[in-house]
Amino acid sequence: MRQVQVHPPNPQWGKDFAAEAAQIALALGDNVVQIYHIGSTAIPNIYAKPVIDLLVEVNDIDQMDGRNSAMMSLGYEVMGEFGLPGRRYFRKDNAEGDRTRHVHTFQTGSFEIIRHLTFRDFMIAHPNCAQQYSDLKRALAAEYAEDIDGYMDGKDSFVKAMERRALQWRGRA
Repeated sequence: MRQVQVHPPNPQWGKDFAAEAAQIALALGDNVVQIYHIGSTAIPNIYAKPVIDLLVEVNDIDQMDGRNSAMMSLGYEVMGEFGLPGRRYFRKDNAEGDRTRHVHTFQTGSFEIIRHLTFRDFMIAHPNCAQQYSDLKRALAAEYAEDIDGYMDGKDSFVKAMERRALQWRGRA
């Protein structure tokens, strides 16, 4: 069972992203277009689970299947599409068994890239919404400290509402 803990904002998260992105870029080679920091650790001044989410944009998603061993050599577990067609997903735990990294890989042109980046950028541009998200995450982590599914379900309607607002905002920007 995974504990649900959210931590105060930490400037180390950005440094951890940069270091991990550099390793992943080397492991995946010239198929990589760009690596983005997404998820709560990419949004300044909010509480987050200390898991760095990376979005890797690639030219050809099918080439990723041939790079599984390279990701495994970096300590990642290969998860395939993991319920989301067109994605290649990897996750990594530290020596204590705590999750530390998620890598979501999509081909250039995937709406998922737009969705993730727009949510992140909207939250950065709207600190009041980011603070609401942070407060919700803290409350849910306290309520569902032993129940990651309850925590995730509790965030779902807020995240979907913010995604809708973010996409409308993006369309006007």
